[in-house]
Amino acid sequence: MPRGDLFPDIAPFETGLLPLGDGHVMYWEQVGNPRGQPVLFLHGGPGAGAGAVHRRFFDPTHWRLIIFDQRGAGRSRPLGELRANTTPHLVQDIETLRNFLGIEKWLLFGGSWGSTLALAYAQAHPQCVTGCVLRGVFLGRDEEVDWFLYGLRRIFPDAWAAFAEHIPEAERHDLLTAYLNRLTDPEPAVHLLAARAWSHYEGSCSTLLPSPETVASFAQDRTALGLARIEAHYFAHKLFLREGGLLAGMQDIAQIPAEIIQGRYDMVCPAETAFELAAHWPRARLTVVPDAGHSALEPGIRTALVSAVERFRRR
Repeated sequence: MPRGDLFPDIAPFETGLLPLGDGHVMYWEQVGNPRGQPVLFLHGGPGAGAGAVHRRFFDPTHWRLIIFDQRGAGRSRPLGELRANTTPHLVQDIETLRNFLGIEKWLLFGGSWGSTLALAYAQAHPQCVTGCVLRGVFLGRDEEVDWFLYGLRRIFPDAWAAFAEHIPEAERHDLLTAYLNRLTDPEPAVHLLAARAWSHYEGSCSTLLPSPETVASFAQDRTALGLARIEAHYFAHKLFLREGGLLAGMQDIAQIPAEIIQGRYDMVCPAETAFELAAHWPRARLTVVPDAGHSALEPGIRTALVSAVERFRRR
C-alpha cells in the first residue's frame, strides 16, 4: 500500500523499559525532535501495541513524539498479562511516563481504543493536555461492545460466521465469555487459536475494501494474543470506565481543542459515536472521510490525520 502522504520512516532517538509495578514493564520510545513540541501516541485495542508506521504521522523536524506499548501489549512485558491491567492503571502509566520524561504538557493522538484512553486521561489530567487528535471514536459503552460482538454480522456475515464458529454452538449466546475463557486458558493450543480467530475477525472488518495486509498484521501471534486477550478482558469489565461513561466527563475538557477524524463507513466504531462526541465538545472539529472505514492506514484517514496534526502545529 503506497503511503506517500505519511512522513518517511524514522528510527527513535531514545528507547527504554520503565518498571510500573505489579510485574509490568513498559516499552517506550522517543522519535523526532528532542526539543520539539511533545505529542503522545496512544495505540488501539486495547492490547494491539504500536508499530514503526505510527511514527510517520508526525513531522520529525517539529514534534517530539512519544510512543509506548500499554500494559500487556506489544513490547511491554509480560505479553497478554491481565493482572493489574485496567483503564485507571493505564491513565496512571501515562502520568508516570510524562513525569519520567520531564514533559509538562502534550498533544494526545489516539484512534479506536486509543481515543477512549485519550479521553480518560484528558479528563483525569486536563492541565497536562494541549489538545487531542482522535480517530474512529470508541466510548466503551455496552451498545458499542455489543455491536462489535454481534452487530457486525449485518455487514460482515462471512467474517462474523468464522468468528462465531470458533465457539461451540451451545456457547454462542455469550461470545465474550466463551472467548475470554479460551483466551485465558493456560494451554497455547487453546489461547492462540482463539486469539487468531478474534483478531482475524477484527482485521477483516477494519477497512472499507478488503485488505489482506491489514488482516495479516492483526493475525500475527504476538499482536493477536495481546489484542484479543486484553480486549476481551476490558470488554468483560465495561472498559473499566467511571460511572456515567466518558460523555459524563466532557465538562472537564470542554476548553481543550480537538480534531476528530472519522471514516464514514467505519464498521468497527460507527460514525454515530464520533458525532455524539463532537456534539458534547465545543472546541472539537469533526472531519468525516467519505471513502474510508476504521483503519488509520486507509488513504483518506491517514491524510486527514496528518492534516489534523499539522493544524495543531500551526496553532
